[in-house]
Amino acid sequence: MESKAHLSEVHAELNNWVKELIFYKDEVKVFQSRLEEVVRQNNRTDILAEVEHFQNQFIRQHEVIDTLKHDFKKVDNTIAANIQNNPVASDHRTMEFPPELIDQHETFLKIYNELKAEFEKFLARTY
Repeated sequence: MESKAHLSEVHAELNNWVKELIFYKDEVKVFQSRLEEVVRQNNRTDILAEVEHFQNQFIRQHEVIDTLKHDFKKVDNTIAANIQNNPVASDHRTMEFPPELIDQHETFLKIYNELKAEFEKFLARTY
């Protein structure tokens, strides 16, 4: 994403990211259900240790998702207040897209996708 964008573009991108996070949070719930299936079918110590690892990772993902949603909405609320306080030509104004949000989003996606791939390999070994 470019560093400067129209307020409406930043708003739209942040909303997309929040929707993405909601999807990922739902997907983690599905992963947790799959993990419960693994526990019901396996009681080996090595499997249970990996189950605990994934349980912890899924809890952490929920926390990160909640934090990111909060951060994204905070910036979006700032944009909305900016538009409300100065509505003249708000569709032409630009702002610097916060680079820390871009970094947080990209880092989250990288870690999440690595966790998902690791979990899928685990499921393939346990079924």
